[in-house]
Amino acid sequence: MRHGKKVNHLGRTDSHRKAMLSNMATSLILHKRITTTLAKAKALRGFVEPLLTKSKNDTTHSRRVVFSYLQDKDAVSILFREIAEKIASRPGGYTRIIKMENRLGDNAEMAMIELVDYNTVYGTDVAKTEKKSTRRRGGKGGNKTAAPAAAPATEEVVEAAPVAEAASAESPAVETEATPAAETEAPEAPAANEENAEKAE
Repeated sequence: MRHGKKVNHLGRTDSHRKAMLSNMATSLILHKRITTTLAKAKALRGFVEPLLTKSKNDTTHSRRVVFSYLQDKDAVSILFREIAEKIASRPGGYTRIIKMENRLGDNAEMAMIELVDYNTVYGTDVAKTEKKSTRRRGGKGGNKTAAPAAAPATEEVVEAAPVAEAASAESPAVETEATPAAETEAPEAPAANEENAEKAE
């Protein structure tokens, strides 16, 4: 039975377990990501997340409380300067546990625990870079097929333009030819009218 078994002792004494979790929390704060067993990662999550919440309120008391758990000045300064700014708008859930392959030696379940705001695999940053890369290369297959179709259309427009210019060049010649014909017809018409007038007389 497991009555009252709320803490995983991890096979260690109380002092050993606290020292181990303190060292692991310091490593997580300094490196933003560590690999350990799944049981230790779950225990570390319960240990470090209250410290991350405490770091949002940058007071002397908060720093002393966090230092009592971590016992590392560098980790405390990084936590309150850099990490607190990143997690300021996040209401909890500062860490992520990702299961990995079992360890070869003893087949232990391994996991990677990381700070959510410092990830490089999941999140919007990767999506943005993917969108940029698709924009740079011109998109997927649909845009590639559209590009060759657009090229002949421009060629047709280029070919049609000289034809239109040639037609416009020919039209003045036709008009110039038509004007002399009209002039030659115009004198004939009065001559025909004169003949009709003579016959009428």
